[in-house]
Amino acid sequence: MCEDDHAGIGRRAVFVTGAAAALTLATVSFASAADGPGPRTRTVRGTLPPGSPDFVYVPVDVPSGVREIRVSYTYDRPAVPAGTPGNALDIGVFDERGTDVGGRGFRGWSGGARSEFFLRADDATPGYVPGPVRAGTWHIALGPYTVAPQGLSYELTITLTYGEPGETVRPVYPPRRAKGRGRAWYRGDCHLHSVHSDGRRTPAEIAALARAAGLDFINSSEHNTHSAHAHWADLAGDDLLILLGEEVTTRNGHVVALGTDPGTFVDWRYRARDNRFGRFARQIRRAGGLVVPAHPHATCIGCNWKFGFGEADAVEVWNGPYTPDDEVALADWDGMLVASVREGRDWIPAMGSSDAHRDPDTVGHPQTVVLADDLTREAIQEGIRAGRSYVAESAKVSLALTASGGRGEHAGIGERLRVDADTPVTVRLEVSGAPRCTVRFVTDQGVLFTSAPLPVSGSGVVEWRTTASYAAYVRAELRHEAAAGPLPGALAGFTNPVFLGRG
Repeated sequence: MCEDDHAGIGRRAVFVTGAAAALTLATVSFASAADGPGPRTRTVRGTLPPGSPDFVYVPVDVPSGVREIRVSYTYDRPAVPAGTPGNALDIGVFDERGTDVGGRGFRGWSGGARSEFFLRADDATPGYVPGPVRAGTWHIALGPYTVAPQGLSYELTITLTYGEPGETVRPVYPPRRAKGRGRAWYRGDCHLHSVHSDGRRTPAEIAALARAAGLDFINSSEHNTHSAHAHWADLAGDDLLILLGEEVTTRNGHVVALGTDPGTFVDWRYRARDNRFGRFARQIRRAGGLVVPAHPHATCIGCNWKFGFGEADAVEVWNGPYTPDDEVALADWDGMLVASVREGRDWIPAMGSSDAHRDPDTVGHPQTVVLADDLTREAIQEGIRAGRSYVAESAKVSLALTASGGRGEHAGIGERLRVDADTPVTVRLEVSGAPRCTVRFVTDQGVLFTSAPLPVSGSGVVEWRTTASYAAYVRAELRHEAAAGPLPGALAGFTNPVFLGRG
């Protein structure tokens, strides 16, 4: 075993300009396979100060004849004052094709979910992409997510195993369609995590839970890696459509790439100030996916959405169990609806997903229910993009919102009822599976109607009459009874709007 010391990184660092700040440390070298058999190990130590760049790269010269690369790491976690973030260090790797943002060198990322990984031609740690270990300069990527005031001291152990490479297995992906029921309402959860990022469930466990939750489709969305894509094929079926994507987890917010082409990787190494998000939003769309900012008002470090919504195809308003940041996201989205009416521009539909990682997180709580022509990737995406959807806390909850005029005009969720400004409009919500919940009709003026609690059967019909001059749109909220006071209860479900007027 050989050792290298990166303490005092400023003396040996090369700063890299461009996207999010980064630096590259001194190169770690290994002897060639000709110098003898057996694995070779190098240990690298260093300390990162507070205010370190977002990414620190450790170059590794990999000689020819390497069968496997294995990396483990540790770092210190000193005590810090209350309210001060402690140390958190993410890790990943790029191969000999380099570390360019949006380049082809990505080979895996585990964030802070595991302390070691390996990869070779025929296998890799979850989060990492199997394939040949080719000769050249690889880069171990360190991501100092937060650094304590005392600094962050780390130790990397890099092991190369020489020998004949295994056979690279050609990946197999799930089909783009399931059996379906023709034009119907389909239930899905588009934000889920498995062992391929920081989840604790296998894809097989997630698929079983999705079926148990009554879901028709799910979307794979691991943090900053597409390694799970090749592990879903055997889990799809006539009853479950599995879409492939990624949760692009930047330092300025997270975005779900929903339903991209198999094998699509979307880079995350930029901040809002770098003005690069538009490039990667376009990449998501070129790969057939939707751009969905996730939990835009979440309070965790780096989770709050800072890129604006100009590139969004939809927005995740409800994430997991309903909390105050979801309430803020819902209100913010409603403000965007008002702006779209005022400015006469396209509106952004809302979604909900579980973001389930591990027990007791519930797959399908909440879920997005989409009116689609069939149970296919393209049809589901089109329904989401058009806003023909509502969000429910479980498969027990069903909502049907319609608006009708006096001459038989009719419109549903995500549609426009084209009537004159003073034409009487009847808004009708049919509900099932929501005992003792109340219904609120929300317009561009705010909440204009609140129903009495539904019966204990959970089913009922609520109607309200208005005009297009009084309400530019109407959307419905289904609320649990509030524990006390004037505040609304937690959501049991909500719809995208029906728009009223000529438009």
